[in-house]
Amino acid sequence: MTKSAEGLVSVVLGAQWGDEGKGKLVDLLSHTVVAGGQEYFFHLLPSGIVNPNVLAVIGNGVVVNLQALFQEIDEAVGKGLLDVASRLRISDRCHLEELRGVNSLGTTKKGIGPTYSSKVTRNGLRVCDLMGDWVQFTAKYRELVNYVKRRYPKLETSVEQSLEQLKTYRQKLSGMVCDSVTLINKLVESKQANILVEGAQSCMLDIDFGTYPHVTSSNCSVGGVCTGLGLSPSRVGPVYGVIKAYTTRVGSGTFPTELLDGIGEFIQKKGCEWGVTTKRKRRIGWLDTVVIRYAHIINDFNALALTKIDVLDDLEEVKIAKAYVDPETGCELDSFPSDSSVLNRVVVVYETLPGWKTSTHGCRVYEKLPTAAKVFVETVEKLLNIPIRWIGTGASRDSIIIRSV
Repeated sequence: MTKSAEGLVSVVLGAQWGDEGKGKLVDLLSHTVVAGGQEYFFHLLPSGIVNPNVLAVIGNGVVVNLQALFQEIDEAVGKGLLDVASRLRISDRCHLEELRGVNSLGTTKKGIGPTYSSKVTRNGLRVCDLMGDWVQFTAKYRELVNYVKRRYPKLETSVEQSLEQLKTYRQKLSGMVCDSVTLINKLVESKQANILVEGAQSCMLDIDFGTYPHVTSSNCSVGGVCTGLGLSPSRVGPVYGVIKAYTTRVGSGTFPTELLDGIGEFIQKKGCEWGVTTKRKRRIGWLDTVVIRYAHIINDFNALALTKIDVLDDLEEVKIAKAYVDPETGCELDSFPSDSSVLNRVVVVYETLPGWKTSTHGCRVYEKLPTAAKVFVETVEKLLNIPIRWIGTGASRDSIIIRSV
């Protein structure tokens, strides 16, 4: 029987090191969403929650810190969002992240790594545990704390205080927790719902395909959609990638196109490049098509969104990385290296284009972009061989160009 194209799940993924603005396709700016004049900072809440007609689902692949989640809900309600709790569903298979600060790899320092470690060693706590028998949950929680303290002796936590707080969260979660696998698959089968998945973080932070070890603890590529939601690969697609007009990265790790000069500082300030989670300055670099081509191999993007082109408006010239050369051999690399020591020594080959020195902020029509800006977009498109369908020209939900490509 031939499968219908209807009812499939559209996916939005970051193609760099995160903070690309994935929410431009999921109610415009992901993580930091501007709607109705309000700015929302999202860590756990799906950014589509700003749309009052959306049912937002946190899938089983997400690690949930309940304190952070309810704080985020309260902040969203305080800014005028309606019915947030009633429109939010949380998978009963989500793992709970309650023990923070036990290690650091230059990541968001949210305790995600230790939680995934507990998941893999099969002694983690899930939402279904919290919502089940309380006596059994408290026993599991004490056992987990003892296990973590053996690994991290300096960890300080009050078990009794934490359990009291978790009991409060257990009451607040009533009505939100669901079997998300069944929910989402039934929606797909009904062919009555438009389902859009916002991937967390980005491909270059993927535990398997990112710049290891400076990665996150989960799969942020398209395969993570299947395992993180319980969906068959046949139900996933189309897949849209999101890239910035430049590159940013938070924390440690290799960064071949990093700008350590005044241009990088200028982009950082104009682009307001501070981590939503960490509040640290993001590192800045030129757009790197080597990275994006690698992400495309893994995710097979149907089209791209190019965000924050307006941040480059004042530059005299703009560079695009198009290749890496290994100085030890003098040869151009034909694949993205897994070894960080190789990435640290590559010589980057750039395409240099004139800047447009004209404001593109708020532009909504491609033909009205300055000629040099259009040359930039089309050069990126040519180097990647992926159509650029959306161009972000500002933070507001209206500041976007939709191209017919």
